Amino acid sequence: MLDINLFRTDKGGNPELNATSKKIGKLKASKQEEEAKKLMESTDEIKKRLAAKEVEVQEAKSTLDAKVTTIGNIVHESVPVSDDEANNKIVRTFGEKRVEDNLKNHVDLCRMLDIVALEKGADVAGGRGFYLKDEGVLLNLALINFGLAFLRKRGFKPMQTPFFMRKETMAKCAQLAQFDEELYKVTGDGEDKYLIATSEQPLCAYHLGDRIYPAELPIKYAGYSTCFRKEAGSHGRDTAGIFRVHQFEKIEQFCITSPNGNDSWEIHEEMLKNSEDFYKEIGLPYQVVSIVSGALNDAAAKKYDLEAWFPASKTFRELVSCSNCTDFQSRRLGIGYGQKKNDEQSKQFVHMLNSTLTATERTLCCILENFQKEDGVEVPKALQPYMGGIEFLPFKQPLDAKQAADSKSNKSKSKGNAA
Repeated sequence: MLDINLFRTDKGGNPELNATSKKIGKLKASKQEEEAKKLMESTDEIKKRLAAKEVEVQEAKSTLDAKVTTIGNIVHESVPVSDDEANNKIVRTFGEKRVEDNLKNHVDLCRMLDIVALEKGADVAGGRGFYLKDEGVLLNLALINFGLAFLRKRGFKPMQTPFFMRKETMAKCAQLAQFDEELYKVTGDGEDKYLIATSEQPLCAYHLGDRIYPAELPIKYAGYSTCFRKEAGSHGRDTAGIFRVHQFEKIEQFCITSPNGNDSWEIHEEMLKNSEDFYKEIGLPYQVVSIVSGALNDAAAKKYDLEAWFPASKTFRELVSCSNCTDFQSRRLGIGYGQKKNDEQSKQFVHMLNSTLTATERTLCCILENFQKEDGVEVPKALQPYMGGIEFLPFKQPLDAKQAADSKSNKSKSKGNAA
């Protein structure tokens, strides 16, 4: 149990010491030096007690701060209330789903196109390691460049972020569970750092301690980075191919708004529309779902997922997460809104929002499955200008006997496997 008196002492000073100091001042003013000296000696004991009390205050503050970090954001009233993601609400769908039997999955298509070296990647980097090759590199870069150009036309400022962050800064941007399940620690001379899991983290910290004024808002960043994730919480899932890997590229929408009115909620819908329009231009069928309250992370007040159709496994899988974190992150990072105010209760903090535009390796998998033909894979028209005009990727090699057997096994495992 925390003692509130400890915090009152910390905020206002020790009342006993303050009163004694005033008495000493009065005695000196009235020339009663001997009495003042005796009283000054008695303050030594008060100071010792104060020093001990200050230690208690700091310990209590640390306990309180630790408890505060476990409290999540206030969930928006429109969020479906449930602990079961089966109750995620389907908001809308787009496109016609391919439902033919015997379509190749993305793992087989990568092998037949010879655009990914999985075995070599695993030899060099361990599980989930890979090399992109030839047209695989071009297609990945096409998604990156198309994504940046797409957002720039919509008023977003491109930002390439650091790949690692200092521990104390990362702690203000990431949840405690992420340190164990997601984040890689980088050790060496000096302080420890952590590799970023998304450019959202360094973009959050870009305005650390800043004060942002109404005329500057909204701020819209198009973050580009390589991302690194341990995927400890998904052990055994999607071990084949490049759908779920430890290292991948991502274009991220990151916006900062006023905390007033519906400003952040309007931007939230705008960011979702950006992602939808991006996948419409590519030509991928998808559904948008509103995530149930029990599946939200601590920061999000509301989250949409955009799930694209993977025809080989006949299932929708997540390509986009779009969250309004309101002032949850900005409070931890000390990013204030408007004129500085002395009254703690009237202080305001900006709202911060994030949304995937494309995690390129995952999007690449979806493109391969949806645009496959008998003899290769078509390049979506939206990406052709970014691939030097290449319109079609022909198959270069058949699956060998072992790969064909693995394909059948993976197909049976992947049915119904959610992202």
